Amino acid sequence: MNKSPERYALLSVYDKRGIVEFAQTLHQLGIKIISTGGTAQELKKNKIPVIPISEITGEPESFDGRMKTISFQIESGILFDRSIPDHVVQAKELGIKPIDIVVCNLYPFEKKNSVENIDVGGPTMIRAAAKNFAHVLVVIDPADYVKIGDALSRNTITKKLRQELAARAFAHISLYDSLITQFFNRELFPQEITLPLRKFQDLRYGENPHQKAALYLYPHISSPLKNLTKKWGRDLSLVNVSDINAGIEVVRLFKEPAAVVIKHNSPCGIALGSSISQALTRAIESDPQSAFGGVIVLNKSIDIKSARVIGKFKSEVRGNIDILASPGIDQFAVQYLMSVRKNMGIYTFDNISFSKQMNIKWVQGGLIIQTEDEGIEESFNSWRTVTQIKPSKKQLVQMKIAWKFITRIRSNSTIIVDKKLPMIRGIGSGQTSRVAATQIALNQASKYLKGSILASDSFFPFDDSVKLAADRGIGAIIQQGGSIRDEDSIKAADQAHIPMIFTGRRAFWH
Repeated sequence: MNKSPERYALLSVYDKRGIVEFAQTLHQLGIKIISTGGTAQELKKNKIPVIPISEITGEPESFDGRMKTISFQIESGILFDRSIPDHVVQAKELGIKPIDIVVCNLYPFEKKNSVENIDVGGPTMIRAAAKNFAHVLVVIDPADYVKIGDALSRNTITKKLRQELAARAFAHISLYDSLITQFFNRELFPQEITLPLRKFQDLRYGENPHQKAALYLYPHISSPLKNLTKKWGRDLSLVNVSDINAGIEVVRLFKEPAAVVIKHNSPCGIALGSSISQALTRAIESDPQSAFGGVIVLNKSIDIKSARVIGKFKSEVRGNIDILASPGIDQFAVQYLMSVRKNMGIYTFDNISFSKQMNIKWVQGGLIIQTEDEGIEESFNSWRTVTQIKPSKKQLVQMKIAWKFITRIRSNSTIIVDKKLPMIRGIGSGQTSRVAATQIALNQASKYLKGSILASDSFFPFDDSVKLAADRGIGAIIQQGGSIRDEDSIKAADQAHIPMIFTGRRAFWH
């Protein structure tokens, strides 16, 4: 009677969740376990027989563990093709043990970002096993242990499962190598790039209910989206996440309490206040009609007083808010808001942490990478007054607030900021015509125009927008400047006795 061939599994993992139970399943199935370092110690501690890897390689683990698994015996045991008779014969002649299962996951490089934490042997084993997936199972995720253990027990391992595991294995080492690449890279725009992203969560749907979507984040970059926690209400769609992100981009510019109402990835109201409830009241007041069905994002935790602002919006103008996101929320505020709108999503994201990163714009077949729009406050030093009359101290304060606001409004845009309060009164955004954007902003601000601040995210190519502003009582104008017809706009402002500042810097946001 022919003796059943011996089967071997190689276990070497950083993440040891579930490894003992999985190893017990393998042992019960008669599969011999080869293991290394800490994994071997964990298995031995739980009385699971282990073959030290040095017994297979014939060499000790050396150089503080830098050399353990890389060897002819190990890689051959993984790589030889069981369907080629010559390979099988050679393996026997060379005393190669057939390693049919490789269980390996890598140290999360993003936690320490150190050369000493670059794994060499692990990726080599994973890559070899994934290449030979037709004969070798490669397992990199502890969440798969139960499923794979059950399939091994039932002898129901399929080619489809093998290929799925191989694909995930290559993704695992690709992410790992991408993180290391970014650690070493010092070029602004390297010749080749990879994006190390890990799935954070599945989303309710994409831009429309018939589209599927998932959120992926950089594991090594600080982001408030990593801390998104649902306190109540609806799950997030792509639009919700995009709106929350756009809102965070606005409120993170301010240390004082700030609130923004977002609709379709663009603000319809931004305001500051001495308290978060005051900022929220002003942000909604900017455009109550557009705030309906919007997303509110705050840079301070929400209390019951702030929650009642949303309740007042619902009761007085029948205005619903779809999503509320803030660093934190009082439990009494949660209970109150649950009674205001049962399916409103309430989310917290802890602190607005932010890591410097490149900005990405997706295009067909690829992407465009650019640096972030930084140094907004520093740019104030290069502003110059181009009109005969200079802005007052109060106007200058409002202009600085307006310029911060407009950096987060979709281009082309013109906004109107209140002459005294740190809040938007009118927004003309996403227009193809500068004068159209100005008309929309002026019409929306209506009764708050006298003495207010008008800001444009670029220059005025003609004097028409300045004349419109003068006719409606605007108190001061801030724009980029740089048009070949700047003198026309300057002349129109001088004739209307309106101070105008050129920033010398554009504020486009697409």
